[in-house]
Amino acid sequence: MTTDPDPVKHRSEIVFLYDAVDANPNGNPLSGSNRPRIDPQTDQAIVTDVRLKRYLRDQLDDDGHGIYIRNAMGDDGYAQTREQLLSACVKDTVAYIEKNGIDDIEHPELAEMAFGEFLDESADVRYFGATMSIDADDTLGDVEDALPNHFTGPVQFSPGKSMHAVNENEEYDSLTSVIATQSEKEQGGFDLADNRIQYGLIRFHGIVDEHGAEDTKLTPTDVERLDTLCWRALKNQTISRSKVGQEPRLYCRVEYAEESFHLGGLDKDLALDEDESKPDNELRNVRDLAVDIDGFVERLNGASDQIERIRVVASDVLQFTHEGELGGPKLLYDALNDAVGEAAVEFIDVYGEYPKTLPENDVDETE
Repeated sequence: MTTDPDPVKHRSEIVFLYDAVDANPNGNPLSGSNRPRIDPQTDQAIVTDVRLKRYLRDQLDDDGHGIYIRNAMGDDGYAQTREQLLSACVKDTVAYIEKNGIDDIEHPELAEMAFGEFLDESADVRYFGATMSIDADDTLGDVEDALPNHFTGPVQFSPGKSMHAVNENEEYDSLTSVIATQSEKEQGGFDLADNRIQYGLIRFHGIVDEHGAEDTKLTPTDVERLDTLCWRALKNQTISRSKVGQEPRLYCRVEYAEESFHLGGLDKDLALDEDESKPDNELRNVRDLAVDIDGFVERLNGASDQIERIRVVASDVLQFTHEGELGGPKLLYDALNDAVGEAAVEFIDVYGEYPKTLPENDVDETE
């Protein structure tokens, strides 16, 4: 449930970096063997915004928040239909309709009740929106008609790309192929494809739009939840065989003071420092590189009057360079303090803050 009465009033811009070691950060099922998505011109690894949002949705679900678009299984063992998912999000409205015998969509309380309950119980829709392509049955017909056909999500991420060219690790296929006989391989009895990249530092850019927030009732509490959600989702949701080896490295959300203003493209102002990083084909882990923040800090400094605050957290093993100096997260934090003022920079304590973003405990303590 949301805890703020009003939607977000300030636009935010998000920069999120995470890396992948011997992993497939986003396979392409159209490749025939789910090979990593790689730009054929630049050899950069590509991760779609859909993949990132799946991590975030799964973490929201694990945290106990209501989710509309989920990989949920019904009692029959099959994936739940959209009608079933919708009914879970508007169960109180359905009960109200049944109890009061309402069969008129113009009923004055129905639309407001269905709209409010659906968004309260669908945290992912408040963030990312949804298309309500549902052929509802008689039970949900009035509820479906009371909701818009489409919710435009105020939180949007551009597809992510690695900050450097990547190499595929071909050794995994040859190592696993020994489990199958030659005849089994010829017959296709084993799916032995295990394609991964050796290393990639992946860079995402996101926007929280205050105007879109009005449509989905996205609140300041929802936005602050993102500050810990992105980090924890990469920690907790990358545990499958091909996804293990991914770690969050930098999350920074710039909250602007002026309506409809944001710098744009802040992620592109971060680059690998060529002097402090190994060549692309030699990168194997985060200790092989350093991120140059000169352009990033300079742009923030130039817009300091339009910045309300900066929320930031960096991995303790990620190295940065600024004005010729090499250092860890403290170098970044100090540079941001100098650029926009210490009062505007807030360090995110991911594991200290996230419990406050969990759903309220509805259990009666007197029982």
